[in-house]
Amino acid sequence: MGIPGKATAVSTQTYFQQHTNIGTTIVPILGWQMSQVGFGSYRVTAGQKQHEQALRQALQSGINLIDTSSNYGDGGSERLIGRVLAELVDAGELSREQVVIVSKVGYLQGFNYALAQQRKQEGRPFPNLVKYADGLDHCIHPDFLEDQLNRSLERLNLETLDVYLLHNPEYYLSWAQRRPLPLEEARRTYYQRIRLAFEFLEQAVADGRIQSYGISSNSFPEPARSYTFTDLSRIWHVAQEISPNHHFRWVQLPMNLLETGAATEANQPNDQTVLQFAEAHNLVVLINRPLNAIVQESLTRLADVLPPSYPATPEEVSTAVDSCVQLETLFATQHLNTLSLDDETRQQLLDYLSVGRMLEGNWGGFGTFQNWQDVRARFILPRSQTAVEFLSNRPNLPAETALWLDEYVEAANIALAALSAFYQEQAAKQTKRIQETAVSANPHWQAKTLSQTAVRALRSTAGITAVLVGMRQQPYVLDVLADLAQPATVQDRANAWQKMKLGSEM
Repeated sequence: MGIPGKATAVSTQTYFQQHTNIGTTIVPILGWQMSQVGFGSYRVTAGQKQHEQALRQALQSGINLIDTSSNYGDGGSERLIGRVLAELVDAGELSREQVVIVSKVGYLQGFNYALAQQRKQEGRPFPNLVKYADGLDHCIHPDFLEDQLNRSLERLNLETLDVYLLHNPEYYLSWAQRRPLPLEEARRTYYQRIRLAFEFLEQAVADGRIQSYGISSNSFPEPARSYTFTDLSRIWHVAQEISPNHHFRWVQLPMNLLETGAATEANQPNDQTVLQFAEAHNLVVLINRPLNAIVQESLTRLADVLPPSYPATPEEVSTAVDSCVQLETLFATQHLNTLSLDDETRQQLLDYLSVGRMLEGNWGGFGTFQNWQDVRARFILPRSQTAVEFLSNRPNLPAETALWLDEYVEAANIALAALSAFYQEQAAKQTKRIQETAVSANPHWQAKTLSQTAVRALRSTAGITAVLVGMRQQPYVLDVLADLAQPATVQDRANAWQKMKLGSEM
């Protein structure tokens, strides 16, 4: 049996009698009082002590909204939340009724993907499965929802989940676009699938397994003409048709200082934005990715970046990359033939000892500091380090090759450091510019750090109920708590967001 109880209006309000300096909001219709910032657990998983400490600190300090999903950490996120919550409830530090817990369903990755393959072999596949990518399917059919809801409740150690969201159902539209299916046909099927899911979710409310439900979609803020656009007004009508007393209450979508569509794109009837439509219909709006802006497929982290200690000019980067290329050519022409290696190993060494060749002509195209760091950590370093270790550990390595290896490692480190400094300096200038643009758009958004400005802009905007911030470490929790202690008047800020849109387009 899981922890009995569920979030209530009275208990959530009691929670904030102990945390009076936290900015809060009241959930329409349900009456729950929630912190204006919730604990986002996208990269939080079981077995990570620092993740557990961060969650515990958040719950003990005035953050009573937790957002997770069945696919976060392949279920590990839900397990961690279930354990920490049970410990705090057992210790009498918290009651179940004081906390609002959100989970999501739709992705088949890892365990769920293997489960779907097994069921397929047994002749009982999940219906309406969407093949999205290798090792990634998507599904919102009631059979899958039934299976997943039971698993989520078990992992979270709960009898009742407060909020259950369909997780990125627009994956169906992305799949249909690639086929390609005619737009109207794809949309008709899309909303039929959502209706089927909503009928199941209404029954789950009646069964007492969930309190309310909604949709988390990246395409709510898109232009209405977009193939993958998810139309909130159409979904609202689906819910109304099922029952005038439906429990569709929640919308989750991305928004931040650079992605302003939820506040600036009039994609709803009567020229309303998705925020305006949600507010007019008493829908709860949760904002995700407040600090991770994705613009033109590049990620910009909305947090302060310090300038590098030693900036690098483009000429310095080019020179450092050229040095690597020259040394790689030297290895291929003079050193490789002296090593007793089979053809496959020789080719792999050439492929892996290629820092210079990978960067030559490409180093200026990584877009953002975050993208460069990602490429460096995921592709460049693992390959080059594997090759260097292979040669270093090789018995009887010729002295000339050993000297070459030392020189190459030094040259590669210089090139990578120069490129990091180049992108870091760009990022420092960009984050400063974003902060200045935000404060110019609305002086009320002024805060000590860019991340606090980014959160304050959202939590002070009418129509937004709460902002979900990833808090894998205690410093992230402290950063959020510091801003939540500062008053933020909630009002219509459409003009400020319009300025942010214009500023980001320049």
